[in-house]
Amino acid sequence: MKKPILILCLACAFAACKQPKSGSATGEENKDLAKLFDNYYEGYLKLDPLTATYIGDTRYNDQLANNGADDFLKKSHDFYTAYLDSVKTFNREELNDNDKLSYDIFVYETQTTLDGFKHHLEYLPFNQMFALPLTIGQLGSGAGAQPFKTVKDYNDWLKRLGAFSVWADTAIANFNKGVKTGVVLPKSLVVKMIPQMQSFVVTDATKSLFYEPVKNLPKEFSEADKKTVTDAYIKAINEVAVPTYKRLADYLQKDYLSHTRNTSGLSSVTDGAAKYAYLVKQQTTTDRTPDEIYQIGLDEVARINKQMDSIKNAVGFKGDLKAFFEYMKNDPKFTPYKTPKEVLDAFENIHKRMEPNLKKMFNHVPKTPFVIRQTEAFRAASASAEYNQGSADGTRPGIFYVPILDATKFNITSGMESLFLHEAIPGHHYQISLTQENTSLPKFRRFLIFENAYVEGWALYCESLGKELGLYTDPYQHMGALGDEMHRAIRLVVDVAIHTKGMTREQAIKYMMDNEAISEQGATAEIERYMGIPAQALGYKTGALKIRELRNRYESLLGSKFNLAEFHDQVLKDGAMPLSVFETKMDAWAAKQK
Repeated sequence: MKKPILILCLACAFAACKQPKSGSATGEENKDLAKLFDNYYEGYLKLDPLTATYIGDTRYNDQLANNGADDFLKKSHDFYTAYLDSVKTFNREELNDNDKLSYDIFVYETQTTLDGFKHHLEYLPFNQMFALPLTIGQLGSGAGAQPFKTVKDYNDWLKRLGAFSVWADTAIANFNKGVKTGVVLPKSLVVKMIPQMQSFVVTDATKSLFYEPVKNLPKEFSEADKKTVTDAYIKAINEVAVPTYKRLADYLQKDYLSHTRNTSGLSSVTDGAAKYAYLVKQQTTTDRTPDEIYQIGLDEVARINKQMDSIKNAVGFKGDLKAFFEYMKNDPKFTPYKTPKEVLDAFENIHKRMEPNLKKMFNHVPKTPFVIRQTEAFRAASASAEYNQGSADGTRPGIFYVPILDATKFNITSGMESLFLHEAIPGHHYQISLTQENTSLPKFRRFLIFENAYVEGWALYCESLGKELGLYTDPYQHMGALGDEMHRAIRLVVDVAIHTKGMTREQAIKYMMDNEAISEQGATAEIERYMGIPAQALGYKTGALKIRELRNRYESLLGSKFNLAEFHDQVLKDGAMPLSVFETKMDAWAAKQK
């Protein structure tokens, strides 16, 4: 979930709410409710300018919210409270089905956000992964969402960088509040953050990451504009960027580090149990307790382990599972590629092989184009395979990025087929593109997508469709898919155990390495992710299990009337939503089919 934001002019925002609340449950859109949602969306972008930038709205590219400041938090709380009160003045039963869904999603999201204020999560303003200082680096490099095409674009960035300096001072103040109230980060995370901040501290401005856009000035710029921009960027790097990052690095190293904790989980901070319970609800959009999720994780690890063992036995491997993992990792026959193009062609081959079955399983497919690309060299070393969404108008395609550092070491048993199903088709590309293309949805549902459990749950569910799509015929590809599923199941165990059961970082790393084919370096990075972003990793398996549970329920309920393509269309047609709202919606659909 994004951090809370506020609207600048509440009087303007709620003008539409003063009108009579007309509408029809049979199909007519409630125009007053639509206007309120439009105002909310516009207010959101105005006060969360980074989100606007990421979805391609350039109006606020010079701004950055100081979202940890006391006045911002107060106005933000007032904003959500006022909107929630206004939405509740509408009679839900008089709304059409689409408006009812919007109402339910909005009320759930807004109430959940309001519930978070009392936990003072701003006292942990960033960590080694979830960090605005790192995001600012990506944006300012010229390789991210921030555009650098016009002189105005270049000036916009300088203003945003100036606002980041203010944000950094607020972050330090909030870290100090955390020290005073017993809410601090683990030491093992902070020691990773210090060199991250130090990497931005340079003595030569032309060696700064923030100088990259200057190296790529558009050819059409006049000589005078080029000189003005260059001078301004050198000045900003020397006088704003470098001092800001040095301030953060020095603070973390010389002040904060001595106050950090040696424990791994939230249970050891003030209000830790309540904080974690809140984050579990926020990230899973369910009412499941941490203990319930933990038990589901244990059951899933045991189930998948048995499947893995059966594949190992079926191919005639004589050792145990850990030996089988090593065999798949090291045998030369599993690294057949010589060039990056061969790797990309292999992913395209996966796409082509499943296409005939894909058409049987989906009645509606995105209009947004789709491409497979190699991750750019400058970021490949630290990148994972990922999906970058296309634009709603189809002018920018959805892109499946594959990092290929050395094609000769690219292992086919790494779960290539399951990876494609998750990150590309029908996973993130179908879900995100169909949502963006659906103009019947209010913009907050099309573009402000916060439901981690739904989005990642759908993508993980898609991995389970491999056999039905004609994939996983190779036992080693099936093993790779099970490895991916096991990784998500392990998360349920270790995330909860770290934050509620006293499991240490080291114990969690060992548990992960005992149950999946992962290096110590990889397991360490994963476990530290869960320490820094509690509960986020719970959404994947929670969402996937819910979609599978509903599919099984309706197959049993409807028998021959169950149509898988129609089920998938219904899952995707209304966009992301909390799982509780999603289940109610799907049950209503199934009842109509019966």
